[in-house]
Amino acid sequence: MDMGAAGKRIYVIHENDAWVEPLRAAFAELALPYAEWFIDKRTLDFAATPPHGIFYNRMSASSHTRGHRYAAELTAGVLAWLERHGRTVINNGRALQLEISRIAQYAALERHGIRVRRTIAAVGAEQIIEAARAMPGRFITKHNRAGKGLGVKLFDSADALARHVLSDAFEPSVDGITLIQEYIEAPEPFITRVEFVGGEFL
Repeated sequence: MDMGAAGKRIYVIHENDAWVEPLRAAFAELALPYAEWFIDKRTLDFAATPPHGIFYNRMSASSHTRGHRYAAELTAGVLAWLERHGRTVINNGRALQLEISRIAQYAALERHGIRVRRTIAAVGAEQIIEAARAMPGRFITKHNRAGKGLGVKLFDSADALARHVLSDAFEPSVDGITLIQEYIEAPEPFITRVEFVGGEFL
């Protein structure tokens, strides 16, 4: 990857300055040329030709919580445009799809033989309540497009969920899809995150 070639640089696609600060420091230390594409309100001329370089997509599923309601949707268009022109994209359109849809995440996990808890996706208050009645025990709700634990609540019964869904306290997912999932009580109350880069467990 010759980032020193004329006109070539790293382009960081994002909507959250705080998350880019470590990248800025690393690029400065390594003397790498870069530019930032802050995706919020902007235009995309699909007939134009994108610059040459490496494009690093840092878009987040929680972008709408920072007032950037359509940042992820516009980023999907930007990535399609870049990929159409054969540009190298880190975290491409498929990665963005997985980022903004838990349904897509679960499907990918199951395709690779990783079990996921029983999940019902529902749109509409009546449908959410109906899905809850199909759960045999305690269950949780969460947003399909989330981040920050949005919409995650534990319920003991469908009636309790019905009261919540029909109240002013209910907050729908930004994509309109609420997930109802069986509750699995962990032996110990913590989450273990694992990260892989290039197939290597870090």
